[in-house]
Amino acid sequence: MNWTAKWINPELTVTPDERKRAGYLRRVFTVDTTRPAKLCVTAHGIYDVYINGVRVDGYLLAPGISQYNKRLAYQVYDVCDYLNAGENEIIITLGDGWYRGSMGNDMTVNTFGTDIALLCQLEIDGKTILISDENWEASQNGALGLNDMMKGEEYDAGKETVTDWHSVTVENFGFENLFEQDYPPIKAHETFKAELITAANGDSLLDFGQNFAGYVEFEVNAKAGQQILLQHGETLDADGNFTVSNFQNPRHPHCEQKIVYICKDGANRYHPTKCYFGFRYVKIETDIEITGTEFTGIAIYSDMPQVGSFTCGNESVNKLFHNTLWSMKSNFLDIPTDCPTREKHGFSGDCQIFIDTAMFLMDCFSVYRKWLLEEQSTQYSNGLLKQVAPDGRKEPHFCDGAAGWCDAVEIVPYKLWRRYNDDGAIRENYDCITKWLNFYLDRNKTTRDEYKWLPENLQPYFADQGLHWGEWLEPGTDVMAYMTNIGMHGEPEVATAYLSYGYGLAAEMAKHLGKTDDAEFFGNAAEKTKLAYRAAFVTDGIIESERQCRYVRPIALNLLAEDEKRANAAILARKISENGYKLNTGFLSTSELCRVLTDYGQAETAYRLLLQTDMPGWLYSVEKGATTIPEQWDGIGMDGTPSGSHNHYAYGAIVGWLFDRVCGIRLEWGRVHIKPYPHRLLRHAKANYKSPLGEISSAWKYDGNKVKFEFSVPQNAKITLPNGESYDVTAGRHKYQINIT
Repeated sequence: MNWTAKWINPELTVTPDERKRAGYLRRVFTVDTTRPAKLCVTAHGIYDVYINGVRVDGYLLAPGISQYNKRLAYQVYDVCDYLNAGENEIIITLGDGWYRGSMGNDMTVNTFGTDIALLCQLEIDGKTILISDENWEASQNGALGLNDMMKGEEYDAGKETVTDWHSVTVENFGFENLFEQDYPPIKAHETFKAELITAANGDSLLDFGQNFAGYVEFEVNAKAGQQILLQHGETLDADGNFTVSNFQNPRHPHCEQKIVYICKDGANRYHPTKCYFGFRYVKIETDIEITGTEFTGIAIYSDMPQVGSFTCGNESVNKLFHNTLWSMKSNFLDIPTDCPTREKHGFSGDCQIFIDTAMFLMDCFSVYRKWLLEEQSTQYSNGLLKQVAPDGRKEPHFCDGAAGWCDAVEIVPYKLWRRYNDDGAIRENYDCITKWLNFYLDRNKTTRDEYKWLPENLQPYFADQGLHWGEWLEPGTDVMAYMTNIGMHGEPEVATAYLSYGYGLAAEMAKHLGKTDDAEFFGNAAEKTKLAYRAAFVTDGIIESERQCRYVRPIALNLLAEDEKRANAAILARKISENGYKLNTGFLSTSELCRVLTDYGQAETAYRLLLQTDMPGWLYSVEKGATTIPEQWDGIGMDGTPSGSHNHYAYGAIVGWLFDRVCGIRLEWGRVHIKPYPHRLLRHAKANYKSPLGEISSAWKYDGNKVKFEFSVPQNAKITLPNGESYDVTAGRHKYQINIT
């Protein structure tokens, strides 16, 4: 793009500590012809474009979230149908957005800057017709007032005729960080009708029946000055009253999720344009007579088609699938986020533990690729990565460089490559991965005194330095005591395991890219860190721990020999049985728990874990009425008291196991292998996956003393049945049955 436009700011003064009203920018211009017409736009903040009074469609919350100082997308619109031959008016509204509005769990403001500014250029038939420059007018006296991603939006319909126009401020922000958006836009998708209910305390509430991310649109008739106040929440409290206590608390006091709307005379139709919320319930305060039919919930997320479906003989498991899908939809807005309420953060740990599941649910390659480039853009010169991306904070923050979190930078590209057979992500991130892993290894130069008993040649490969989240939210763990212990002693079991795993992946990627010397170095480092891990945490091939994660991690991250994996999986299964078939894994290992059990002879234990309805267990929240995946196993207390986010997809990663183990669909580097693990506890199961190669389906059902299978594959594939029989098949449908005892 050859930019001749100038950056313009609708504000004349900088007041960084104050919330400010939205900015309006206007220009009247004339054109002789309207085709072909291309409008290129970006901004600091969030913008919406109106030409001749009509909003230009195509993107929501544009320009989206990115590491703005390094990467700022511009959007290209076909505006032929919005223009008139002759005089035209363009108005662009600007809000705070992610750029200077509240960000993250500490509600930091102005993380990328204190301004809101616009860059805009209109070309017709290849000629530049209009640019943003000093000839535009600006105002802060329109209908859209204070606006913030966390706090919400104020709108006065009586001010829709904008007044008090004044000059703009021309800024010198440059164009070096600009690129044309090449990933899916955020768009509006499903709609939900509201049911008007009365809470126990008499409050009027809208219940949309589903927790989701988006906004409420309404249409009412009113008198000028009447107000509608909406506050959005995920759940009701134990008494059946509206609450936001699960995400608005002393740590997150400003996550208000409020809309304040002042009506004009007659018909009022509105939805917010500069924010979105996570919610199922909306508390409504108004003196306008309403029935609930005036309100519609609009789900928004990146424009990714759904590619996977799953059903089985247990309705609670089917609901678990539904809840996981909706948590993904709620959190894939431009980047994968952790929750749509109090943080809206691109946490690296969430990204990597969910990717196997995400790829089965929706076509998310481009969204993950985009996030990786944001994470890459956070890297410091010494190789340290931020645990959150994008992140405008200049200095390293708590747990930046955390093991298992920042390792997303090598895990995610590797898994995208393996599933899609597309090495673009590893090529784009290879240098970043190398710098990160070398930083990771370099910080191990000093070994804590308590680990100096390790062989001297292995100490440099033992990762006992740095701050880490570790096995975050492990059931029964005192979080503060756990994090204090990490601060004092490190978390070498987690960090050394991920360092070895990361180097192993890097060795494969380097070999594929023809970087022979790197592959040898990475492979050697992977082996040395594995030896360091084994010296510290493995005795004669056996793990000794009461924590289930200590068994899952070395099996899943390939730190044990095959016979050792089988032996430790048996110990893990016994400990789970002794725990009443309840898990006690936390954030990093839960996604792999059932997979390692299934792969090493303990499938029944995996199924019993899946079907656990007590807390902690996947079906506990389902039985409690959740419609998405809670952040914590006890997110809905036994008495109904809510806590934590109710819309984190992390623990929904079990759904990946439903696809690749229960139904056995595996796609690696362009090769299809179906290897199901059926069990009577589900009676029947079926998964469909619209893969990059075409549709794959796998179904099985119990019929007396037989199990019947039906598979469909788009190309040559391998099928392995539970009795060990194996078949090489061609494209098409294939049926089998086996006898069982």
